[in-house]
Amino acid sequence: MADIKYDFGLVGLGVMGRNFILNVADKGFTAFGNDLDDEKVNALIEEGGDTQKVSASTDAAEFVNALSTPRKIMLLVPAGKVVDAVIENLLPLLDKGDIIIDGGNSFFTDTDRREAFLKEKGINFFGAGVSGGAKGARRGPSIMPGGSKDAYQHVRPIFEAVAAKYDGEPCVAYLGPKSAGNYVKMVHNGIEYGLMQLTSEIYDVLKKAGKLSNEELHATYAEWNKGRLQSFLVEITSEIFEQKDNLTNGDLVDVILDKAKQKGTGKWTSQNAMDLGIPVPTIDIAVSMREISALKDERKKADELYNRPTPNAINKTELIKDCEQALYFAFIMAYAQGMHQLADASKEYGYELDLGEIAKIWRAGCIIRAALLADITNAYKANSGLQNLLLADSFVEKVQSTVVAARKLVSYGALNGIPLPGLSNALTYFDAYTSERLPLNLIQAQRDYFGSHTYERLDREGIFHTEWEA
Repeated sequence: MADIKYDFGLVGLGVMGRNFILNVADKGFTAFGNDLDDEKVNALIEEGGDTQKVSASTDAAEFVNALSTPRKIMLLVPAGKVVDAVIENLLPLLDKGDIIIDGGNSFFTDTDRREAFLKEKGINFFGAGVSGGAKGARRGPSIMPGGSKDAYQHVRPIFEAVAAKYDGEPCVAYLGPKSAGNYVKMVHNGIEYGLMQLTSEIYDVLKKAGKLSNEELHATYAEWNKGRLQSFLVEITSEIFEQKDNLTNGDLVDVILDKAKQKGTGKWTSQNAMDLGIPVPTIDIAVSMREISALKDERKKADELYNRPTPNAINKTELIKDCEQALYFAFIMAYAQGMHQLADASKEYGYELDLGEIAKIWRAGCIIRAALLADITNAYKANSGLQNLLLADSFVEKVQSTVVAARKLVSYGALNGIPLPGLSNALTYFDAYTSERLPLNLIQAQRDYFGSHTYERLDREGIFHTEWEA
């Protein structure tokens, strides 16, 4: 083993890490893994089958010495203190010019801090968002690297080989300096939160208003996946309705507890959007709904206290048509909000992001991959300075033809006690963004009245204050 120098190193041999390193080995590169757990090391060696191509060790020094220079070391470990601990452990063993890649969901300011620290040591560091889950890591994920452009060139052949392909093009691209990669992955996950919330709300309407069986729900989502709603999330949703439960022999979806957990990336997206002053209400409410879902015991008590309406039944055929249109409309709103945030963050943090390129590498491999992303890619290619997707000529008809169905469902949900916050917020975002005049003039008057905060006027330039009469 001492004579072999491996092309690529990876720390963290959980399911995601093991699958990613095996993917690297499958694509003709030699790879060496590292983990503190003997069982994970042995599992990789056994599954790899040929230690000349892929091997591993629990010893950090052996791991580092096994790699060709400049060493290319990817970390797939939990975000936070663990990343810092791994870097601290590796640092004394590395040489100037070596490369560390954080492939986890690290918060972007942590990436900036680590890059600055390692730069002083002569070590290249960049964050690379990896989307696609464990299966994607094995078969081809979408990869979002950012950091040193020169250092990326050493890793580029490997990343382009292992990434998912869309029409033969790898779903990976250098996105920008500093924490650009981790930031884009964060917003990717925020959009993911929104799409998942929207998909679940439409399921709720179909079930409660249309009385669709799980078999019918499977068929409906499967049919949608053949059209403009084609996406990973719609595809797996259709499959979920087919899954049987081994314990009850019933449908598994019906016995899963309605409490959704989260790892924080959606919350980070929402919080940072507020810091930037960019509205992402569909993402915001998706985070809030997971928090509300966690209040299961309180929800159960509240349900017993209040008389809730019994939903009126709707013709299935009409409902399915409206739901397809409303979901498509809301998907556009979720992507528009996320892309708007990326555009503003690019200016604020100096990322120089190419939004068309980002949409392009999301077309395959990642969780939010969807047919719609091809249209989004084309919209930003046509106008790289596009401020918001809703301002793209190519999206006007898509929205105009589906917004009526969204209005119908939001109205129905409100009257029948079915919570549709994701869809409602998507519609409110659209109505507010496309309104030349909003009632915020009154809020400015209120602020000036009680706090002398001043206001601007429609009819002349300048800043004004009024001594309001009591």
